[in-house]
Amino acid sequence: MYSDIIIIGGGASGLLAAIGAESILMKSDSTLSVTVLEKMPRVARKMMITGKGRCNFTNVKPWEEFSAHIRTKKNFLRPAFYNLSPESVIGLLEDAGLPCQVERGDRAFPVSHRASDVVDTLRGIATRWGARIEQNVEVKGISVNRSSKGDIFMIAASGSRSYSCRRLILSTGGLSYPGTGSTGDGYRFAEAFGHKITECFPSLTAMVPKGYKDASPEKNGHLDRSAPLSSIGKALCGIQLKNVSLTLSSGGNTIASEMGDMDFTDGGIEGPIGFSLSRDCVKSVRNGGKPSLSLDLKPAIEKDDLRERLRGLWKEIGKDPRSSKMPIPALTRVLLGKLMPRELIQGFLICNPEILKGRKGNERIDLDCLTDCLKGWAFPVEGYVGYERCVVTAGGVSTDEVLPKTMESRLQTGLHICGELLDIDCDTGGYNLQAAFSTGYLAGQSAAISLEKEDNG
Repeated sequence: MYSDIIIIGGGASGLLAAIGAESILMKSDSTLSVTVLEKMPRVARKMMITGKGRCNFTNVKPWEEFSAHIRTKKNFLRPAFYNLSPESVIGLLEDAGLPCQVERGDRAFPVSHRASDVVDTLRGIATRWGARIEQNVEVKGISVNRSSKGDIFMIAASGSRSYSCRRLILSTGGLSYPGTGSTGDGYRFAEAFGHKITECFPSLTAMVPKGYKDASPEKNGHLDRSAPLSSIGKALCGIQLKNVSLTLSSGGNTIASEMGDMDFTDGGIEGPIGFSLSRDCVKSVRNGGKPSLSLDLKPAIEKDDLRERLRGLWKEIGKDPRSSKMPIPALTRVLLGKLMPRELIQGFLICNPEILKGRKGNERIDLDCLTDCLKGWAFPVEGYVGYERCVVTAGGVSTDEVLPKTMESRLQTGLHICGELLDIDCDTGGYNLQAAFSTGYLAGQSAAISLEKEDNG
């Protein structure tokens, strides 16, 4: 089968590449054809699980603020961002009949809070505008037939199917959530054209504290999410904390610190601030470092002020007739109940037994030690959850070898690369999907424009 433009991968960037290409071709009533090849039974499987199924599909911050959340070469994304801004993505969806809303943190969602609505809308736009989408087509290999009239890409696919095109767009995604089809095929295709692949590793993932799982990590630090929880993990799993501070350090040096919400999950430490620190944490573990997390449960209170508050609360509890005759461990739980969510108390005490001094039956509380633990609950990190449940892949096709104004390869004319396949990754909050949308849309438009110029002489 021949198609003028073929897009390999029908995820976020692939669908926008099809829409971008058709947006150009429709204006000129062109007969050029666009085809998307998707190896899964349905397009954009990974988008279906974003935002816990609610699909936080973009973030409406202006470029100056948006770019602060890009973890790689920020200026590479700039032309694509301005070509298709977050407001343009919202407009595209709303014009197609999908109402959207912006929530806390400038994050945009469909009003329905259903990721499937975003996927169905984007697929609908692409097909209505003229793109053909073929599913259950797994690309096995790509070659190039060179001629004086230009290169033709030859694509071998599953089921002995073959395709050819004049413009090829790689939008196969990275390695995260392989069950959705992201198994790294695109890296192999890009390498075949001579592209350098920057080392890939999981990002926006769970960090696993020492002793959280009843399993040991692999040499590179990977600890599968399905590994059973230890008693500590069971005591903490499912607890969500708000307005706390989390600091990542290694070798006595602070790497980064974040304030906000975090979660203890079956994977480890996650949530918004956990994800924000995970990229640097994973890198440290993979490089042989021994990173540690410090959790401040009371970031709004200085340590000296907290210590005085604890002393006052302890005296009040001791004078209260309802608790005056309780043993010290029980009184300690009463005190902690005034300082943290009750479901956190057991895990906190398991992890910080030094708060209680002396032998059983003759304990005493060390308020100075409690102050230190509340302000700096230490979690040495021994591993991380890998691609099986990370949100995004860090690393990928080097952006040094891709033109930022067209997403075209500097090494192969007519080849465009976009989305998570590129060495672009961002913080959680809608930034990664916007990067995929913008780079895909620009790749599609650029491929269509170059073909029209070629055909028109």
